[in-house]
Amino acid sequence: SINAEYMGVEHSTMRRAAPCLFSSLRPGRLVALRAFGSKSDDLKGAGDSQLLVALTNRRIKIWQLEDLLKPDFARAVRVRRAFLKQELPTEGQQASLDGLDCEGFDFSLSHGANCELPIGYTKVPVGICGPLMLDGEKVYVPMATTEGALLASTHRGMAAIAASETGGVRTAVIGDGMTRAPIVEFPSAARAVALMEYVPQNLQTLKELFNSTSRFASLQSITVTLAGRKAYLRFRSLTGDAMGMNMISRGCSKVLDHLQEVFQDMQLLSLSGNMCTDKKPSAVNWVEGRGKAVVAETILRRSVVENVLKASVEQIASLNIGKNLIGSAMAGSIGGLNAHAANMVAAVFLATGQDIAQVVGSSNCLTQLEVVDEIIASGLEGAAVGDLLMSVTMPSIEVGTVGGGTGLPSQRAMLGMLGCSGAHPSTPGANASKLSRIVAGTVLAGELSLMAAHCAGHLVQAHLKLNRK
Repeated sequence: SINAEYMGVEHSTMRRAAPCLFSSLRPGRLVALRAFGSKSDDLKGAGDSQLLVALTNRRIKIWQLEDLLKPDFARAVRVRRAFLKQELPTEGQQASLDGLDCEGFDFSLSHGANCELPIGYTKVPVGICGPLMLDGEKVYVPMATTEGALLASTHRGMAAIAASETGGVRTAVIGDGMTRAPIVEFPSAARAVALMEYVPQNLQTLKELFNSTSRFASLQSITVTLAGRKAYLRFRSLTGDAMGMNMISRGCSKVLDHLQEVFQDMQLLSLSGNMCTDKKPSAVNWVEGRGKAVVAETILRRSVVENVLKASVEQIASLNIGKNLIGSAMAGSIGGLNAHAANMVAAVFLATGQDIAQVVGSSNCLTQLEVVDEIIASGLEGAAVGDLLMSVTMPSIEVGTVGGGTGLPSQRAMLGMLGCSGAHPSTPGANASKLSRIVAGTVLAGELSLMAAHCAGHLVQAHLKLNRK
């Protein structure tokens, strides 16, 4: 009998299909089937060459290797690489595959959590910037990148902040809530309006249903937006120290089940209607926020700007208006009122196991640089007339310290170095909030250094020195 586990179908289906299957098989495929034919066969005992024959003859799929060979996930990777190598059309392509590392990584950690169909892993250098004095705490920030000059520049910004001796960077989380926005459809706009009216009137009931799906879920709001007979329900929820997409999706499903009973003519089109908005530029994230909304601020002494950053306070403040504000407005940028916030966000995300695609929304940033005048100096402790006041406002930093890539050893180690690995023992969400503040502080330092480099004309020289060989 043919092994149904290999073929991915029920035994009864296999029995009905067996005659036509055997009639269409080539001899080589029969050999492969016989090697794994009996249900009682110990498939884990099959050799790599036998597995390659089965893959080549399409008797098993490349995504089935882990299930067949577990817990030897490393072997599954080796067999898949061997199969891929024979499938590549040229010797050059086949030789290139040997350059991808596969030894020295525990693929059991990523199985079922981080990466399907693995053939190896890439190495990205990790450096540190700092120390950054952040809310009274000295922080060394890990950044993973392949862009030369990025860490040197960010480190320079942190050095200027430290040299100013004005208390470092002060931050605040001013908003919190992961979002998910299902799309539903009704026979008429009038019925969609009925849902729009029902949700706020029954919000407490919906909160109880949503929160029942996780001890860390805490639904904050549901905003209903109509487009004719379609309705988008934007759920916002606290999610503890998790970034929270899976958690909020479960909660949404629970609420939608209830709404389906109330509105039996409602049709769910998708759990995500793109008003969330996840991994795409959007005005709603820029205006309403998503994840953590953070503001970070610092004061730079005039002498430090001139001696360390080699620019003038007035130059930097003026360039910020012309480049980050007016230039971005002329480009029609949404959330891009900054010099290169995505650079720092991506590097910290990669080092700490965040969802790298969420750099799209997480790098939404408004950078402001102002010359301290008498009015500011009179109301801001530590500021003197002529200093540089700098802030970044980031409304949608999507981070977590549990789940996803944060469980991988290297990424978990970097979170541990920052003092925010895993779930906070007493205050759910505190670790994720700390990470978001570190991201904002790092962005501020990187923005400062690049803006000064533009003013001083150092940008090209720095990249030629540190980003080329």
